[in-house]
Amino acid sequence: MPDPISEIKFKMEKAGLAGPAIAAFLFQYRKLARNDEGLIPESSIEPCEDLPSIDDQPEPSGTALLAQQTVVLKLNGGLGTSMGLEKAKSLLPVRDQLTFLDIIVRQFLRLRSEVSSGLSLLFMNSFSTSSDTIAALSKYAELGDPRKLELLQNKVPKIDAMSLAPISWPANPALEWCPPGHGDIYPSLLGSGLLDRLLSEGKRFLFVSNSDNLGATLDLRLLSYFARLGAPFLMEVTRRTGADRKGGHLARRKDDHRLLLRESAQCPEKDLDAFQDIERHRYFNTNNLWVRLDSLRAELHRQNGLLPLPLIRNVKTVDPRDKSTPKVYQLETAMGAAVECFEGAAAIEVPRSRFSPVKTTADLLAVRSDAYELDPEFRLLLRAERKGIPPIVKLDDRYKLVDQLEELTAGGVPSLMQCHSLSIEGGFQFEPGVVITGDVRFANAFPTVQKIKAGTY
Repeated sequence: MPDPISEIKFKMEKAGLAGPAIAAFLFQYRKLARNDEGLIPESSIEPCEDLPSIDDQPEPSGTALLAQQTVVLKLNGGLGTSMGLEKAKSLLPVRDQLTFLDIIVRQFLRLRSEVSSGLSLLFMNSFSTSSDTIAALSKYAELGDPRKLELLQNKVPKIDAMSLAPISWPANPALEWCPPGHGDIYPSLLGSGLLDRLLSEGKRFLFVSNSDNLGATLDLRLLSYFARLGAPFLMEVTRRTGADRKGGHLARRKDDHRLLLRESAQCPEKDLDAFQDIERHRYFNTNNLWVRLDSLRAELHRQNGLLPLPLIRNVKTVDPRDKSTPKVYQLETAMGAAVECFEGAAAIEVPRSRFSPVKTTADLLAVRSDAYELDPEFRLLLRAERKGIPPIVKLDDRYKLVDQLEELTAGGVPSLMQCHSLSIEGGFQFEPGVVITGDVRFANAFPTVQKIKAGTY
């Protein structure tokens, strides 16, 4: 019987994947094979308390040199398939026909003109988003060759859930592969040679965030703090609310006092009450991370080319559009989990405004509304009047896809400036000038689409 590890190695080498990518995947595969769930009992950790806050940091001065040594990297591998997209999610219009990508570029160009021409910008694209993104960036001549702004994410084999061998699917061989999650940033930087090149160019600091989180700009207070701190790794965290009870949290391991992230899948069932206690475990990861490049290279070399990240095991079908096809495991890692890989890694509390990702059409409706505004620095932020609290938007599944949302808002996006919560069930369409205030629920049990007329509800 063929050895699955040999099969995986051969398949990945044949596809041209670099050694660090293969080593990182095999590390995760061995966990899968031995059914390692990576559970983190409550008894092994303690809460994080009294973290420093960005609000306590002084306004920086003399940041030109630091900016010259900094690389801004946006994670841009997502297709937005859950919203019915077949192109990079960052190409969705957000505000005045500006896409996520347009706003990111404008943020960067403005900061570069004000602080340092040496500031660098990169995008980590997947095989699915690469060509779309490069084409969209080509209109910005001041960025130079868009192909030089790309770090290409690896791909990894889907694993047959029955045999634990790499799946074979001759009907569509492309479906034999999947993205490895944003934890792939570390083997991608090493295997592509980009990590060594950046260090040779005098780059010291890497700021990473998601392309769908337009609140995550390069804040010079944070850059200055990170440089002064001397830590190898800094995670931006923000306070959990009741809506975040089921999401992961930051904690500290008792035996070595290192920070770690614990996700719900890593929590034993008996510890769920403690996991969901937002007063005990106060902070979650915004996925805005700061990394010292020399520390990253040193740790990768110390660990033989990989960071030992926790495994994320997703159960899917080989053809995601056909639930009758064989079940597979898609093995992923999360880049924030690297916080536990670095001695001296740190965290800092930031306002919720630095965390406004768009994962669903409900999120997209909210950020397209007047509850948010683009400030002069091209940050998409909640308006001050909202006091840091976003509107809660719930849409039923008939609006799950972007084109369905476009039908709902064909007459215009309603005002959510004074909205606490909005719930829509059934067929509706907004007319121009609708204003939503307080808590509002629209329900329509009939097949005919109802018009929501202008006015205050």
